[in-house]
Amino acid sequence: MNLELLPAEVRGSEEFQPAIRKMAEQHADAMIVLPGEVFDANAQQIADLTAKARLPTMFQRRELVEAGGLMSYGTNHPDMYRRAATYVDKILRGAKPDDLPVEQPTNFELVINLKTAKALGLTMPYTLLGRADEVIE
Repeated sequence: MNLELLPAEVRGSEEFQPAIRKMAEQHADAMIVLPGEVFDANAQQIADLTAKARLPTMFQRRELVEAGGLMSYGTNHPDMYRRAATYVDKILRGAKPDDLPVEQPTNFELVINLKTAKALGLTMPYTLLGRADEVIE
């Protein structure tokens, strides 16, 4: 696919601006933000900085798209919390935690922010919009 990765390690919110500036200077076409507490806690800052740099950004959590990111694809966290409640119920009813199976997430969601796409001058393909679980307009 002739892609070049430009990794940027960020450990705190003060490192977002220099990292995004560096990506913009290197003419990055897009950015993918991996999951992590520092990113979730600074969603609005990341969304604002990437919008200013005109850098389309994909996240793992929908909350970052609601804050202004372009799109996300990741686990549906409310579904995971509901499923965790069944484990709590089983444990409270006497099941041993180590006897319960470990489950992987099974429900993933694609969320697209059309306001952000428009601000970036991007046209989202109808096939992608049709597959989205939610489109923010």
